Amino acid sequence: MKSPPRISLARLPTPLEPLTRLSEAYGTRIWIKRDDLTDSVASGNKIRKLEYSIGQALAEKADVLVTWGGIQSNHCRATAALAARLGLKSHLVLRGSEPSERDGNLLIDSLVGAEITFAPPERYQKMDNTYNELQAEYASQGLKTYRIPVGASDEVGLWGYINCANELKQDFESANIAPDAIVSATGSGGTLAGLIIGNALHDLNSRVIAFNVCDDEVYFKRKISKDFSLWRDRYGSNLDIDQLPIDVIDGYVGPGYGRATPKVFETIREVARLEGIVLDPVYTGKAFNAMLQETRSGQFEGMSDIVFIHTGGMLGLFPQKQALFGSG
Repeated sequence: MKSPPRISLARLPTPLEPLTRLSEAYGTRIWIKRDDLTDSVASGNKIRKLEYSIGQALAEKADVLVTWGGIQSNHCRATAALAARLGLKSHLVLRGSEPSERDGNLLIDSLVGAEITFAPPERYQKMDNTYNELQAEYASQGLKTYRIPVGASDEVGLWGYINCANELKQDFESANIAPDAIVSATGSGGTLAGLIIGNALHDLNSRVIAFNVCDDEVYFKRKISKDFSLWRDRYGSNLDIDQLPIDVIDGYVGPGYGRATPKVFETIREVARLEGIVLDPVYTGKAFNAMLQETRSGQFEGMSDIVFIHTGGMLGLFPQKQALFGSG
């Protein structure tokens, strides 16, 4: 199998920690993989994927990283911060109108010098057109662009969590556990897809489960199946991708992407007060709340160890602080 270009950017390995008090409260031993500690400014799961996306960009001698996301996109913030670290330019196309106040991730985007285009939904969806325009604009300045998809979730970015699965295998051996399930949020599919492939390649023998924070189960199965095929074709793997289970548990999106229910904020407060760990309302708070609800209802009955992947996102709390301490 071909080896992709990679640049070391994350602080790895991240720790695997037991959530002792929460485990006692819910009757299942819960562990957390602290991928919120991959960095400070560029923290979270995106940096693992960007090690490969930016590695490919540098191999192609790119000067400008172009990517997309919501106004509070963790991925865009990580891309912008890493571009600044490496002396590259970044151009972010953010879905929505420019807010009156720059808070959370958007504040960091601006601080590290990203070029930002705010795009209404109809323009945001026309990513090919936008990229072609930006590519031509930068080419006129003698600069080469590299396109990174939403969440760095493509066949290149998959390597981030394929590699993480190998790290998890070492974590499990050190902790002397054989987890029945590895759980994460999924918003663009790359983390989940990488974990599924990594679970198979590194013989973790765990059930990989994700709770979607947008779209639905059908969308993610279609998206991830496509990424599996692109990954196999690009890197020459003989893994039987058609037999890989894509396990997405639907029903916890709530009012929509980036919008959480009062129960999610309650879970964020509970985890912070019991364990001193901060989740976010867009990804980890929703997924962790869903995991606890599934545990309480008996859906995970018989599982002795569950590992939750903390994908970061704490900066997303700040624009929603009123809901966190208000009525929700």
